[in-house]
Order: sequence, then structure tokens, then C-alpha cells
Amino acid sequence: MVSFASTLPSLVSLIPSPSSISNASRHHPPQPGMICCKIGSELNIEDRFHRRDILQSVGAAVGMDLIARSSAFIEVANAADLIQRRQRSDFQSKIKLTLYDAIKANPDIIPSLLTLALNDAITYDKATKTGGPNGSIRFSSEISRPENKGLDAALNLLEESKKVIDSDSKGGPISYADLIQFAAQSAVKSTFIASAISKCGGNVEKGTLLYSAYGSNGQWGQFDRIFGRSDAQEPDPEGRVPQWDKASVQEMKDKFKAVGLGPRQLAVMSAFLGPDQAATETLLASDPEVLPWIQKYQRSRETVSRTDYEASICSLLKFIKDLHNIYG
Repeated sequence: MVSFASTLPSLVSLIPSPSSISNASRHHPPQPGMICCKIGSELNIEDRFHRRDILQSVGAAVGMDLIARSSAFIEVANAADLIQRRQRSDFQSKIKLTLYDAIKANPDIIPSLLTLALNDAITYDKATKTGGPNGSIRFSSEISRPENKGLDAALNLLEESKKVIDSDSKGGPISYADLIQFAAQSAVKSTFIASAISKCGGNVEKGTLLYSAYGSNGQWGQFDRIFGRSDAQEPDPEGRVPQWDKASVQEMKDKFKAVGLGPRQLAVMSAFLGPDQAATETLLASDPEVLPWIQKYQRSRETVSRTDYEASICSLLKFIKDLHNIYG
């Protein structure tokens, strides 16, 4: 909002001070046709009050005009902002609904969607500020690399979802950079909702209510704030992503450390590191730094809400999808 007070210095500067006018009259005599006014001690009190009242009236008139103009401008700006927010919200709702339907119809593809998001993001290199969650994994030369083996189906599902989303978009097509990360979010969230429903004997209404009451639903809202990133125009460099199902724990730790992550994040991302989460967790549990976190999240998954586990995954997903902004 524009403050009217901020306009006062510019208005005051237009009114010359008495001393400046007196000095000007001494150094520059009146020219023919010029109307002169004497301002100073020679004026009587009535004249000074009269002139002050005139200046106050003029100032008030100008001020009221500025307020009216700024109010009208603010109303227009607010209306435009509300429209933009509504369009953005509608677009995100369309994305989530489309992905939810696609994932619900293909639940077995969830692990691949998670690995797809991780592999697209973890190509980020802090030294060169290249790579990262930029949608480059969509290129055939990158998706065909050994570390991305078996992720074609997940990418194909997203390509089909993208067609549906883009067909109804008023703001242009969604980028793969956004779509891939939103799909991971949707996939993870759907597993927590499904777990809650299962714990309620398959009752969808009760399970959804349970998740809303005890899950990390509010945290997912923060995920939507980072949106609208551009896609890479070429594949990311090779050799930046390990083959998770063949990598040692130390190799995994080193890769996570390179992008600012540690043993805790490695433990919570076990579902992303290859097709068999149980096998990955067994391997990670052999490392004394990772073991306590594996145990912590296993205990959390055994609770009704699994809040600790979900909150950690939610935070980590927000982190990896925003590596560009975090490191520049």
C-alpha cells in the first residue's frame, strides 16, 4: 500500500521558505509584469493567518486527491491479485486432482515416482550451480541412464497427466520441474492417507478424518509456495546420481552430504532409494550413523498418525525441490 505520508516531502518542497523568497527578492529585483508578494516580519498577523489557511486548504485538497487516487489504485491492484491467486489455486487443485487419480489407478508406480523426483533433483552441483530439480530427467538420454532404469513408466504417467493438466490451464503449461516434484508429494501423501484408511478397517471417510486430525496436512500447504520453475533445455551431466540399489551406504552418505543432507535425511528417504524399501533400510541399518534414524522412523510408522515420519519426508521434499533457491 502506498502511504500518503510518503508524499509529504515532495509536496512541502514545492512551497518556498520565507527566507528563500526574501533573499531572492533582494538579489533579483522584480521584473516588469511580475507579481510580488512580501513574506516576512512586515506582514501583519491577519495576513499570515490568511495565507496559512490558504496553504492548508490547498494541501488538504491535494492530499484528498492523492488519497482518492491511491485508494482506487489499491482496489484495482487487490482485485488483480485476488484473481491471480484464484487462478493459481484452481491450477494447483487441477494438478493435485489429476495426479491423485493417476496414482490411485497405478499404486504400484509410487516407488518409481519417488525415485524419479529424487534423481531429477540430486544432480545439483553446488560448485557449478548446475543440475537440480529442473525436469531434465525427461530427456531420453538422461532417463535411459543406468541410475534411472525402470523409471520410464513413471515418466510416461506424468506425461499423460501433463496433457490433462495443460488442456485446462489458463496460465500456460506446467513445467516438468514442477510436475515431477508435485507427483512425489502426491505419491507420498497418498500413502499416508491409504495407511490411515487401512487402520480404520478400510473406511474411507473415517480414514480421511483420521489423517486430517493427526497427519501433517498443514505442512503440505507450504509445498505449494514454491511453484513456477522453468525446465532445463538439456540433460544434466552424467555421473552425478548413484545407482541406489547398487551403491554402498558410504556412497549414499557422500552424495547426500554433497547437497547438504545427512544421515537423518538418508534414513527418511529410504523409500526413494530403489524399488525395495525394506532391502534399502536393512542396508542403511548397518551404518551406526544412520541406524538410530532408521529405528526412529520405523517406530513412527507403527503409530496411528506416523507424524514424525511424514513431517520429515514433507520437509525433505520441500528441500530437494528448492535446491536452486537454497544454494543459488
